[in-house]
Amino acid sequence: MAQMSNIRTQQVVLAVGTLLMLVKFFAWKATHSTTILSDAMESIVNIVAGSFALYSLLLAGKPRDREHPYGHGKIEYISAGLEGALVMLAGGMIIYRAVEALLTDQHLHDLDIGILLTVIAGGSNLAMGLLLRKRGRTSHSITMEASGTHLLSDAWSTAAMVVGLFVIQLTGLLWLDQVFAMGFALFIIYTGLRILRRSVAGVMDEADMGLASAVIATLEKGRRPEWVDLHNFRTIAYGPVLHIDCHVTLPWYFPLETAHEEISTMEALVKQEHDREVELFIHMDPCVPASCNICKLDNCPVRSHPFERKVTWTLQSVLDNAKHSVVT
Repeated sequence: MAQMSNIRTQQVVLAVGTLLMLVKFFAWKATHSTTILSDAMESIVNIVAGSFALYSLLLAGKPRDREHPYGHGKIEYISAGLEGALVMLAGGMIIYRAVEALLTDQHLHDLDIGILLTVIAGGSNLAMGLLLRKRGRTSHSITMEASGTHLLSDAWSTAAMVVGLFVIQLTGLLWLDQVFAMGFALFIIYTGLRILRRSVAGVMDEADMGLASAVIATLEKGRRPEWVDLHNFRTIAYGPVLHIDCHVTLPWYFPLETAHEEISTMEALVKQEHDREVELFIHMDPCVPASCNICKLDNCPVRSHPFERKVTWTLQSVLDNAKHSVVT
């Protein structure tokens, strides 16, 4: 349901973005301003990136199959990476066009209508950017969040550009048009680098330590005495789906059915507390004598050592692939 809503939202944003691109190019034709042209050229990037973002959302929504057992969610990272690269390319093109304009004579006219049209386009990008980023964060879609961030950067650069055009109009210094355009281009390139960096992190399965810490805190808060130990904790995100791998130490004498019930309780706890699709792959380890010192299970029939202290589950304590004991 959330995926279909994201797709419809992206379709509307793409249609509105196409209209805004035409408005910006009309403003450029009316003013011959390189600054406005830079804004219009970035709109081309918006359309290309938005089209691929729509495709990636459609693909990410497909169910899992034999060839893609983890689903198709990682296409969103590729989409975000493409958007980041295109944003950087647009910034480079703007700088090239600004330098070229500095070396030739330039005449600006009809700045009033150009400023008005640019303000309308910038306000529309601001509204769409806020909507996309909010929906992206709510549905854990990096594609929508990247598109929203891109549109917001476009809106802020448009605001700065309008201020610059007013300065040009008041001072008559036409060369400021190129300076402002190059400044906006550098900001655009920086935004593209940030988007690209996050997409590469997703493709490389870089762990989201903030999210991992939150999941670990959930397990610690709902911890049962039967859950003797937690270690080798790892998280991987495939689009909006969070995969968690970990090892859980349970009493070695538990029947298989009892052990399975404990693991199911852990899974239900995580899924209940986190508003996204969560998959847990939990490896069950039997307890060993060294586990007794950290085990709080009362009336254990095979306890060989008294309980000494609790090992609190934190991000720092559960990442290593080793069972805990008092000496650790």
